[in-house]
Amino acid sequence: MQGSANLNVMIKAARAAGRSLVKDFREVENLQVSMKGAGDFVSKADIAAEKIIREELMEARPNYGWLAEEGGAAEGKDPTRRWIVDPLDGTTNFLHGLPHWAISIALEHKGEIIAGVVYDAAKDEMFYAEKGEGAWLNQSRLRVSGRSRMIECIFATGLPFGGRADLPETLQDLARILPSTAGVRRFGSAALDLAYVAAGRYDGYWERSLNAWDLAAGLLIVKEAGGLVQPMDADGSILEDGTIIAANEPIFEKFSGIVRDA
Repeated sequence: MQGSANLNVMIKAARAAGRSLVKDFREVENLQVSMKGAGDFVSKADIAAEKIIREELMEARPNYGWLAEEGGAAEGKDPTRRWIVDPLDGTTNFLHGLPHWAISIALEHKGEIIAGVVYDAAKDEMFYAEKGEGAWLNQSRLRVSGRSRMIECIFATGLPFGGRADLPETLQDLARILPSTAGVRRFGSAALDLAYVAAGRYDGYWERSLNAWDLAAGLLIVKEAGGLVQPMDADGSILEDGTIIAANEPIFEKFSGIVRDA
């Protein structure tokens, strides 16, 4: 796909940060003897990647606003546009040497996501989309799966960790969903979970307690691949509420009903 100037800037920034993270990722295994040392190293890798992305994006579009996991929020001279960035989605995987993490970059215009990039640098898979232009993986067009029977479908979610308060809700979700499906996966990167729904690798995904930078790029990629995306509260907002249900159209009503009933 021949993308817009904005999308090309986003892809360039993601690749630059990806090179830095892949280099650091090769060193993680050597640091695992010390949890404190490894954690500190990953934090530095995360911050360095965000710095690369910010420099690339702000050099190209200095008037745009900014929202990112490490750098917080900053309003730009153009109040209608802002970048929403997660420089390393899947930090725990990165820390443990698991090659399943991604860079997520989205462009918001007047409250709507109009372009998104999710880059799996470890596998060199670039998922991207622009509003009205479809979704892509490298040079191949993406479509959500066509499965229509829940028992044939694989779903993804996140599992609460570290004593998070949403564990009871998630256990209720799993108790209702698992008996009706071919399985549920927990791979540890919300951005890649959404990209995988867009690619038809998963049939659906749901999760609570997320941040805007986890979701912004991926939700557009799913929409442009023909999927449906809603917050848990149908009258709410995905980015403000931090909740999401995503699936292909044939199963969305049943799937979302199960999640919401839980």
